Amino acid sequence: MMARGELSAAREAFDDIVVRHQRRASRIALMYLRDAAEADEAVQDAFVRAFTRLETYRDEHPFEVWFTRILVNACVDRQRARQRRARRLVALEDLAFEPAAGRSASPERRAVGLAWREAVNAAVERLPARQREVFALCHLGDHTPRDVSMMTGMRESTVRVHLFRAVHKLRAALGAWRDLR
Repeated sequence: MMARGELSAAREAFDDIVVRHQRRASRIALMYLRDAAEADEAVQDAFVRAFTRLETYRDEHPFEVWFTRILVNACVDRQRARQRRARRLVALEDLAFEPAAGRSASPERRAVGLAWREAVNAAVERLPARQREVFALCHLGDHTPRDVSMMTGMRESTVRVHLFRAVHKLRAALGAWRDLR
């Protein structure tokens, strides 16, 4: 049994971990799940899993890499559960990001911003699963290809190829937007 002081110190240390990784984890989960509530649930699940499995962490990789793998698995679990529910129930609604429109933006600018976000989201959704995963981890999760390699088990060169192809496809898909932005 843990002494009261040790429990307090452990809670404080875990609070620091949550604060340090919350924002990045939320961005990654949102990219995977396309639903803010689902993403929040996945992030919470990942932190709980990390806390309960802390003894499995090894110093050979950074904590962030270990935690992100847990987060990705939580997102994939939620995606699979959602697909199972969708097969049993009605088709899922369109899961597009809602824009965080600035108050000072003109209605035209907000409309273009919304259309841009929808185009980006649609283009990312059309990427093959591995390319979408690598793109999300590198660009939204701020991870290096080496980190992504450790998280996914892919070779670093494979990660780089998937990232290159994803960016190339996104540029091609969003080429018409260059003049409008």
